[in-house]
Amino acid sequence: MSSTKHVAVIGGGILGVSTAVHLLRQGASVTLLTEQGLASEATGRSLSWLNSAGERSTPYHQLRVAGVDRYRTLFAADPSREWLQFGGGLMWNAAGQSEVTEARHAYEKSIGYDSKLLAPEEIASVTPGIDAGAVPEKAIFNPGEGWVSLPDLVNFLMEEFHALGGQLVLNAGKASVMVDGGRATGVETTGGETYPADAVLVACGAATPAVVKPLGVEIPNGSPVSMLVVTKPVEHQVTAVMNTPRAAVRPNPGNTFALDHDWYEEHITEHADGSFTIPDDVVQQLADESSKLIAGNPELKPASWKIGYKPIPGDGEPVFGELGQVPGCFVAFTHSGATLGLIAGELLSGEILSGEEHPMLATFRPGRFS
Repeated sequence: MSSTKHVAVIGGGILGVSTAVHLLRQGASVTLLTEQGLASEATGRSLSWLNSAGERSTPYHQLRVAGVDRYRTLFAADPSREWLQFGGGLMWNAAGQSEVTEARHAYEKSIGYDSKLLAPEEIASVTPGIDAGAVPEKAIFNPGEGWVSLPDLVNFLMEEFHALGGQLVLNAGKASVMVDGGRATGVETTGGETYPADAVLVACGAATPAVVKPLGVEIPNGSPVSMLVVTKPVEHQVTAVMNTPRAAVRPNPGNTFALDHDWYEEHITEHADGSFTIPDDVVQQLADESSKLIAGNPELKPASWKIGYKPIPGDGEPVFGELGQVPGCFVAFTHSGATLGLIAGELLSGEILSGEEHPMLATFRPGRFS
């Protein structure tokens, strides 16, 4: 394939932006279209914990480890970046679940994933700022894990996007894939604008299955509604991402915290116009649960929160690659979009320009649902 290939990318989240930049680096010309703004959907409300903790399929684990590796490379280039840090990950289960925790630790050790099983009183020796009194039994610390603020990463990548001559179309509304002779030929917006292209990437998060459905492609969608809360600034020493029974917490730029979980999903209301609401007291309850995890139990006040669908394919595995039914149309739809953001963009751009399938994506093809 010629390196002067023109590619249209639908989606201004991390997967679309990363792939666009990787395409530009290889000499392609790129048009990136967003329904609204950049990082306006799942990328703007992701806990973005960089990890491959726990148990999953071997190909998925290998891809996630490669994903973390690419962030390590970016981190090494400038460790002072406030929006990308590697302070490890700390998780624990509810009381009475010690056997589950120990089994997880044993599994992680069996695949060579760096994992330490700790009694509450041992936590302070490996990571600061945690209230050990919140840990009912043993915890697992994974020293190699980190976190990224995806909106900051998107801004960082977009500087390169513009420097390399990419075309950005903001607020394009909903876009559809143009097909001629059975092959993808570009993108059309609801406003009637058309963008011819040699290849198209659909990277619309939870909306991806709906965008490819008119093409005769069925991709099961298991995306739940979720929320990310960002707190007001507070002094703390926390460096690790925490995943606990009642709150998931990570440091965030500006001495703030990002908070997440799933127990409050039943309190979220989706409205006819596609917007979501949740009672303020439920948001504060998540902040209060998070405060219990932090040394000194500082008062946490929500500064903002965003609600929407968290992209998860129906079978939980990523969906990457070209559509068999529509040559020239590629998809990127996955949970763990943060962890996979850089590596997925790298591998997909290679496939789009070379026409050769990368072996690391072999089990993630959209054709598995046919």
